[in-house]
This record gives sequence, structure tokens and C-alpha cells, in this order.
Amino acid sequence: MASITATYQKWTANITPYLLYLITIVTLGPLQFGFHLAELNAPEAVIRCINQPTLLTAPSLPSCIPMTSGQFSVVSSIYTIGGLLGALTSGPLATKYGRVLPMRLGALFFIIGPILSSLASSIPVIALGRFVSGIGAGAAIVVVPIYISEISPKESKGLFGALTQITINVGILASQVLGYFLSYGYMWRVVLGVAGGIALIQGLGLFGVCESPDWLGSTGKTGKAKKTLERIRGGDIQEEVGKWGTAQEGQDEYDSLLRGEENNQSSPSTKRSSEASIGILKVIVHPDHYRAIIAVIGVMLAQQLCGINSVIMYSVSFLRDLLPTTAGIITIGVGALNLVMTIACAPLSDRLGRKKCLLISIAGMGSMSLLLGFALLFGVQILAAVATLLIVASFAVGLGPIPFILANELVGPEAVGATQSLALSANWIATFLVAQFFPILNEALDQGRVFFLFAGLAVVFFAFVLLWVPETQGKKDADEVWGRQRRED
Repeated sequence: MASITATYQKWTANITPYLLYLITIVTLGPLQFGFHLAELNAPEAVIRCINQPTLLTAPSLPSCIPMTSGQFSVVSSIYTIGGLLGALTSGPLATKYGRVLPMRLGALFFIIGPILSSLASSIPVIALGRFVSGIGAGAAIVVVPIYISEISPKESKGLFGALTQITINVGILASQVLGYFLSYGYMWRVVLGVAGGIALIQGLGLFGVCESPDWLGSTGKTGKAKKTLERIRGGDIQEEVGKWGTAQEGQDEYDSLLRGEENNQSSPSTKRSSEASIGILKVIVHPDHYRAIIAVIGVMLAQQLCGINSVIMYSVSFLRDLLPTTAGIITIGVGALNLVMTIACAPLSDRLGRKKCLLISIAGMGSMSLLLGFALLFGVQILAAVATLLIVASFAVGLGPIPFILANELVGPEAVGATQSLALSANWIATFLVAQFFPILNEALDQGRVFFLFAGLAVVFFAFVLLWVPETQGKKDADEVWGRQRRED
């Protein structure tokens, strides 16, 4: 009991009210990413005028906007194009001007986007709103995890780091619940507008958010960095402050994560690290890294192309004919299960290993996609509901969390930045492909046959992970992962 108490006291020693405030405000960014990702799922039929005629609810606002499934897929998928743009542009901003500026700009985009979408009277305007929201989401997904890592005490980095994925799932669940209750008349506009209110709260809250002390210290603003860290910790900071005057290795790693390009300036203490830094073009052809690049991109593609976002974004549409009265409830179940399983499965990759979790996850998603396809084809209601939920549960076992950590484990620190940039780009592009083409394929193939395609892709990715992706759990560095001699030059 005494040891448990001591561990608890050590873990909570540096967790102050101000730190909790910072974490709460900045994680509203990933929450909005999840909210916007799923916000069109439940109210799709109402937005597209499938369940109601077009009526004016205000002098210039119709109760719905007539769209084909192809047009709706463009409105849905353009969010991911904005996300890719936001991700690629926020990195250089965060490196040069600090972490807070891109988060504030992201909050501004998160305010403007919902205003445009909720007040839209035409397809181009609602699509523009989604695109603008996507820019904010891309920035949040890049900058917020790094900011959290930089302000968190060493003992609780794992916990606070997991909050990014958890709040994404909270956002998904919140949009599904709102969509279920507000998918009628013009109330879908409220669903799209709620995120703007969340963004306004975040935008105001960010005025009380300090700059990252790591970034301040590494850019020579040591005095301000110390005062900031003292405010966050509320106690002894000597151990953390010491690294600012002796090395920039941690900052080089963070900045490379954001920039994905070669860094040619560093202190003498990090000469070896910075001189070895490799940019995106070089890392692709580098003999030590090209296998890792293929592995990371392949796993990122598996994350999306095994079909998770077909469920998150379109479950109501493909379940509506078979389960007209319960499709919305199942969608809420999807959001809730996604959140619960993400929390419950968080320790699995450290216990079972990354590769085993990926294989279990892909096998589960593939087999459940096959069952879902047959359920929709033959009209088996209970099987369709169970398979939909188990696709989400399987995703949380491995394909949800693991792809985002593989880049750090499959390459050395000199190539982490470029690898993360390539992985992030692959993820957004794959998300776009599912968001854009799932409604079109689902309509063309009819009766759920599109899920046979996801099952086939799962077989391909299972073989890829089995034969190409090495186990990284328990390995001290990329050299050990790939079984090569450590270079000393």
C-alpha cells in the first residue's frame, strides 16, 4: 500500500491546475477533428433532402440542399483535403513561431468553417466550410500532440499523450449523438454549427495558454522558458531546465517532426544528430530507411483502407435500408464503443507487441467486413449490427493507435521528421479516398458488396504486415529493429 501511495504521489506531484487547464484547452482541437469527421453521418438524409422537401426556414436558408451521392461524397471528402493542407503548413509555423500561434490560427479556421457550413444554402458553400474546418483539423493533429508532450511531466507523458486519440473519439461520439437527436427540419444546421461554439471557447481559452517552455528554451529565451515551466509545474524544474543549456536534441526531434526537412543548424553537442538529419527526398532512397518508409506508409494505408471511416462517416447511410429505425442508435454505439475500446486497448501494444496487435486488428476488421457484406446482401439485421460494432472494436486493438507510433520506432532520429511527414500525408490521402469514393462504390455495387472489397484489402494488408513490418516492441532503436550494425561515423 505504501508503494502504491508513493507511486501515486510521484505521478501527481507535477500535475497542477494550470497544466490541466492547458491540456483541456488544447485537446479541444483534436476533439473538433473527430466531430467534423463524423458530423455528416447521421443527418445525411436530411441534408440531401432524401427525407423531406426543400423548404425555406429563413429568408435565404433552405431546410435541405439537394445532392447526389457523388456530390455528398465531395462535401464529405473535401474536409480531408483541407486537413492535408493544414497539416503541411502548420509544421513550419510551429517550428519558426512556436506552438501557440498555429493552434490559435487553427481555432480561427474552426470558427469560420462551421459558420459557413451551418449557414450554407448551396453545395459550394457547405463544401467550403468543410474545407476550412479541415485546415484547422490538420493543424490540430500535428501541433497538439507535440505541445502536450512538451508540457507534460515525464511520469505522465503516456497518459496525457493518449488524450489526443481519446478526445478525437469524444468528438466523434458527440457528433453522432447530436446527429441522432437533431436530424430533422433545419436542425442539422445546429449540428454543423455546434463545433463553432466549441472553437470559440478554445479560441478564448488559448489566450491563457503559454508557449511551450521547450520551444522557448531551445530558441534562446531561457529566462522566459524557466518562468513558464515554473508556472506549469508549480515546483522544482532544475532537471528539465538543465537540458536547455547543454543540448537541443529533444527540440531537434520535435522540430523535425513538424518540419520533415533537413536541419543544418545545431549546437556542437548535437552535431552528430543534426548532421545526420535526412530530408523527405533523401529518406526515400536512403538504404537504411526505404524499407521503413514502405512499412510506415503501408500501415497508414491499412488504417484507412480497411474501412474504418466508411463506418465512422457513412454507417447511417449503408444501414438505413436494412435497419431504418435503429441505424442512428447503432451509430451512437459505434462512437461509444470506439471511445471505450481505445481506452481499454491502450496497453495492449506494450504487452502483445505492435505487430501482433496489427495482425489481430486487420484480421478482425477483414472478417467483420466480410460478415457485414453478407449481412447487408442477405438482409440479416442482427449480423449487420454486430459486424459494424466489431469492425470498430477490431480497429481499436491495433490499427487505431499503432500506425502513429511506428515512424518513431522504425527509423533513427535523423529520419523521424521526414518519415512522419510522409506517414501523415499517406494517412490524409487514404482518408480522402475512403471519404470520396465509398458512397459512389456503395451505390454502384449495391447491397453492401463494397465491404467485400474492404475484406479483400484486409487480406492484402495482413500479408504485408506479416511479411514486411518488423516487431518494434522491446527494441531499443531502429538498428536493432532491422538487425543491422550501428553506424559510428
